[in-house]
This record gives sequence, structure tokens and C-alpha cells, in this order.
Amino acid sequence: MRLRRITARRSSVHGKGLFALQPIAAGDRLIGYKGEVTSSRRAAASQQSENGHTFVFGLSDGRVIDGSRSGNSARFLNHACTPNCEAVEAGDRVFIHAVTAIKPGDELFIDYGLVVDGDVTEEVRKMYACHCGGSACRQSMLGETATSS
Repeated sequence: MRLRRITARRSSVHGKGLFALQPIAAGDRLIGYKGEVTSSRRAAASQQSENGHTFVFGLSDGRVIDGSRSGNSARFLNHACTPNCEAVEAGDRVFIHAVTAIKPGDELFIDYGLVVDGDVTEEVRKMYACHCGGSACRQSMLGETATSS
């Protein structure tokens, strides 16, 4: 029997998060991001999200994986400006890999690098404010290339 390596529970950063139960080595594949593969328009129409809260993972071809529809616990990964995990796209699938060694009890994070349509206003920045608290926090879950208007 294989021991569970990660679990979802309350996060001090935002809502629920994913946490390590066992030591995880850099490079380890942790979980696949599951959900319905669909258009971003269809996913947006079905989303009922609060500020900055989404279960949609963008694919490079413009489609998305909607983790709110048939998703798994990977949808609870929170954002951090200096993440300990990364997303690796393989066709219609996304896998989460550790980029650093992770200790039991540590929360797992990816950099969302969100892109929004239209201008990045102060209201948009507030909606996607980062709460990671890291020393290199850029105060936003938006990608580093996002510019204000």
C-alpha cells in the first residue's frame, strides 16, 4: 500500500490548500490537475467565483481545465510568488511537480501567473491580490508581465 503524500486542508494563505504529508524531493510528480477540458468562454460562464478564486487552469492552446467540474484536490493549490511546485503541460493534461524539496506539513504552491483580458486596473489588481507573505511577494497573482493602466 502506498502512503498518501499530499492532502487538502484549511490554508492560512487562502481557503483550502494542498499540504505535504511525506517528504517530497525536487522533481517529483505530485498530482495531475483534473477537470473538464473546455473553452475558456464556457468555463467562465459556469464559474461562480469570489475575488481571485478560480479552479480554471489554462492550457497553451487557449482551452482550459475546469477543476470545478469533475476536478480533484489539485484545484486547491494556492499561489505563491516563490512557489515550491510548477505545472507541466502534456497535451490535454497538466501535472504538478515539486521544484524544491518539501517537508511534511509544508503547503504546496505554484505561481499562477494569471493573464486577464483588458486593462489591469487597480480594481483588477485588488481582485487578484497575493497573500503569500513571501519576501519576494509581488502583491499580485497576475503574471509579471501584467501592466497597469
